[in-house]
Amino acid sequence: VQLQASGGGLVQAGGSLRLSCVASGSKITINTMSWYRQAPGEQRKLVADITSAGDTNYADSVKGRFTISRDNAKNTVYLQMNSLKPEDTAVYYCEADYLAWGPEIVAGRTTGQGTLVTVSS
Repeated sequence: VQLQASGGGLVQAGGSLRLSCVASGSKITINTMSWYRQAPGEQRKLVADITSAGDTNYADSVKGRFTISRDNAKNTVYLQMNSLKPEDTAVYYCEADYLAWGPEIVAGRTTGQGTLVTVSS
């Protein structure tokens, strides 16, 4: 299973960006999809996650500003980021829990390559 994230960039404070992440692979079921971020010198932190049923969870720091959504048919997760702040500057990673249906059913978790979001003041 591979994840391809996109949508990062440079934006002024107060602006918006939309991140996308597509999961690809054969005979897979994608379960919970998540966005994490890692700022320079800091540990990676959960931003938001969403189950296949659409239940969502957000870090307190982004509640009311970020919205996570997904398109199950496309195995794609989105992160709409509004009212961006300089402290939102980080590399954003998507992560997915999956089942791979082969001779054996394999459960796993994979992380994408990250996309840089820079918010200028």
